[in-house]
Amino acid sequence: MAAVLFDMDGTLIDSEQLWAISLQQLAGEYGGQLSEDARLRMVGTDMPTSMGIFHADLGQEHRDYAFSAERLVSLTGELFAQGLPWRPGALELLTEVRAAGVPAALVTSTERRLVKIALDTLGPFDVIVCGDEVGNSKPHPEPYLTAARLLGVPIERCVAIEDSSSGVRSAIAAGARVIGVPCEVALPGDLGAHLLPTLSGVDLAYLRGF
Repeated sequence: MAAVLFDMDGTLIDSEQLWAISLQQLAGEYGGQLSEDARLRMVGTDMPTSMGIFHADLGQEHRDYAFSAERLVSLTGELFAQGLPWRPGALELLTEVRAAGVPAALVTSTERRLVKIALDTLGPFDVIVCGDEVGNSKPHPEPYLTAARLLGVPIERCVAIEDSSSGVRSAIAAGARVIGVPCEVALPGDLGAHLLPTLSGVDLAYLRGF
């Protein structure tokens, strides 16, 4: 195993509910209410896709998607700055990876400005690939291929850890071995990932042997 590639939202930190709060606040500002079905369909998607689902669910496709995205990021940033809860087992695994000197990348669909806030909780990574810094977001393989290239390691020797279908598809398409730990939405069993309920009890020996 040459490196570990971590997704962020829903994988390392339990931030999806914070996104839910800011989405509902934005919907309220627009005089509407976001359905739970639409919110769950937004999990793991890039911002343009999320804003398309958001506006369609509200019946307000006429709104400026870029303006809505800017407002959503601002609202979510305020919540991120108050502190981010870890997903079960994530801190322990990340701490062991760092202590062992294994290269680690953060590969997320979230924009860099929010990731900077999250890093106050997460700590440093050898490489960070953000959603607004690649030409193609998950489920395209580009984010994970970019991380492996920046680390200087073969993607086939990397283990990626993801919570969403789009993230798993991205890592699988790139050629990584993938552990899926669903958070908000169940992961289908036919994606090609090794599925676990959480990262509790997962250590380096497990990553090297699965």
